[in-house]
Amino acid sequence: MNRSTNTGTRTRWLLLIHQIPPKPDYFRVKIWRRLQSLGAVAIKNSVYALPNTDQAREDFEWIVREISSGGGEAMVCEARLIEGLSDREAEALFREARGRDYIEIAAEATKLSGTLRATKGKDGKEGERRAELSNHIVRLKRRLAEVVAIDFLEAPARKQAEERIAALESKLRAISRAVPQSSSRSRRKTPAEPVASPSHYLPEDYRGRRWVTRKGIHVDRMASAWLIRRFIDGKARFRFVLPEGYRPRPGELRFDMFEAEFTHEGNRCTFEVLCDRFGLSDSSLRAIGEIVHDIDLKESKFRREETAGISRLIAGISMNHKEDEVRLERGSAAFDDLYECFRRQGDRKKGRSAPPNSPTK
Repeated sequence: MNRSTNTGTRTRWLLLIHQIPPKPDYFRVKIWRRLQSLGAVAIKNSVYALPNTDQAREDFEWIVREISSGGGEAMVCEARLIEGLSDREAEALFREARGRDYIEIAAEATKLSGTLRATKGKDGKEGERRAELSNHIVRLKRRLAEVVAIDFLEAPARKQAEERIAALESKLRAISRAVPQSSSRSRRKTPAEPVASPSHYLPEDYRGRRWVTRKGIHVDRMASAWLIRRFIDGKARFRFVLPEGYRPRPGELRFDMFEAEFTHEGNRCTFEVLCDRFGLSDSSLRAIGEIVHDIDLKESKFRREETAGISRLIAGISMNHKEDEVRLERGSAAFDDLYECFRRQGDRKKGRSAPPNSPTK
């Protein structure tokens, strides 16, 4: 499900124009990779474009902040293409970029299909090889979902990539035998638990406050608001504002905004920062934080298998509901269910039944 492009009187494109210091080299590469992960295309040196949507504006705003914190300069502007590059030529740039991604995925699927013949052998390791191939397919499908999420103009090569993966899965099923799943299956290593600060913030000190964030809430703000209401203040009130020139009122707390009390820190999204500040470290919240992180920061750091599905669900909520209150209500219901799913999975792994769960009040 692609993010929709706004129509009507809004200008067609957003441009990010930046100037990055030549040193250190890694910082320039980091920003380039972040822009690639957003699906932005370069229309001139140091000028990147995205279709003008609320989500694209938010993505560019965070990169502006990241560039500024690294000693560079950046700005975002709305633009109409009048001379030089036409709208049609700009659209072609987006389709070509995503087309290259899809072609790479299709080629990888073809290469993996060729390895199926090598799964049969006399060394008794057919099951292991098929399990490894299955893991490759999962990663390839995850990569496909990431590209689809930034395929704003529906590049035609997508169909070929999807068909190659589907054919690969069908071929693997056709030649597979009943192979017991290895108990020694490799597991994704999770980062070490963050070291707790000497004293976490106490939820009771933050109750009865109004929490303020930007209009047009998406995954990080939805998840953070759900976390606040469920684990910090069950009666929390929220206000959604335009960030430009906003000044907080007495008793208000800002989150996921510039200069907010709770917002991105380093490479952590707001949800992760809130969990750390308030000492919310159970494994179910950590799993949700990993999903929110990869969706919000357009990364594949944690590579959880649930991320692509949750990303599409959040995109659907945002497309179908313009009112932030409704987005929060529907997003909160989704995160309630996701939290319960992870919690029960954890209890089953520990060999005990899942007790009734009650949110913090």
